[in-house]
Amino acid sequence: MKFTLALNMARTSPDLDMSEVARQALEMVEMADEGGFEIVWAAEHHAIEITIAPNPFQLLAWWGAHTTRIRLGTAVVVAPYWHPIKLAGEAALLDVLTNGRLEFGIGRGAYQREFDRMAGGMQQQLGVPYMQEMLPVLKALWQGDYEHRGTYWSFPAATSVPKPLQRPHPRIWVAARDPGTYDWALANGCSIMSWAISRPFAEVEKYKGQFDAALRAHPQPERPSFLTMRHTAVYARPDQWEGPVNAVVQQSARFENLFKNLGGVQDGFAEPVDLSQLGNRAEYAPGLLRENLMFGTPEEVIGKLKRYEALGVDYFNYSASFGLPHAEQKKSLRLFIDEVMPVFAEDRCDRRALGLA
Repeated sequence: MKFTLALNMARTSPDLDMSEVARQALEMVEMADEGGFEIVWAAEHHAIEITIAPNPFQLLAWWGAHTTRIRLGTAVVVAPYWHPIKLAGEAALLDVLTNGRLEFGIGRGAYQREFDRMAGGMQQQLGVPYMQEMLPVLKALWQGDYEHRGTYWSFPAATSVPKPLQRPHPRIWVAARDPGTYDWALANGCSIMSWAISRPFAEVEKYKGQFDAALRAHPQPERPSFLTMRHTAVYARPDQWEGPVNAVVQQSARFENLFKNLGGVQDGFAEPVDLSQLGNRAEYAPGLLRENLMFGTPEEVIGKLKRYEALGVDYFNYSASFGLPHAEQKKSLRLFIDEVMPVFAEDRCDRRALGLA
């Protein structure tokens, strides 16, 4: 199992200086690059301070200029917000500028608030057919001239300028939850990005089962990968769990607002909603958050990750951005790099020695 890092630039208060927020994010990326993470991911979101990423390619290009080996992923570009020619060109240019380090993640989009502003108020569920029309168009544009007459986009013959350095194109990831999306993604040779949010490990097992079923139905010459994400915090002592859990609770009150369009947003800052009034309020019980998320001492986190490894997870995505202070984020990442990751590097070496990997 390999490790990737999901990182957002985020402001929780107008008092936070944007330049300092950007510097802190870059510091985390540089630590991940030096520490052996495989990929760092940037999201796409608009007009909300909780995730500042109006163009993930711009952010990844900046990170790429300050790193040497870590790969740079979009998690994810939102298909309905883009024109295929523009998206193909921007993605390809990032791949060229970073010497072929792009990992291309695409999805339908998450927040109805953004669809109300970026896509004329369309329902977010309708982003799926946009994504399904977009993907083959991108692949064609990355190869050469292509004319398209579709449901959502139509244009005369054009091509991506430039072309991506990776040929025929960078690895493609699809953010998926529904079994039908898994089936479509695997049929098109895409890898899967999943997120169980704060739900129990059984949710990860469900998504991995959907991946395995889709892979059996659509075997590929080169096996796609399965990635799953969890909010992650590693701390030195078992009694330090309350800080990360409280941070998740506070962040989730804003996330649920945006995800379900439940409350107001003032100057980009989402108002928290009362989690106790939600139908899924049980997911935010502190004890369950401590158990379900990747929180713990190095030994506890290793034990949790062993279950993911045994399940067959290819990439564990360390989600660092959930309102934890920057100093605590750095401490957690350092402990993860120094005390957790080496255990799994040793496991890979042992498996190779036994001819199992």
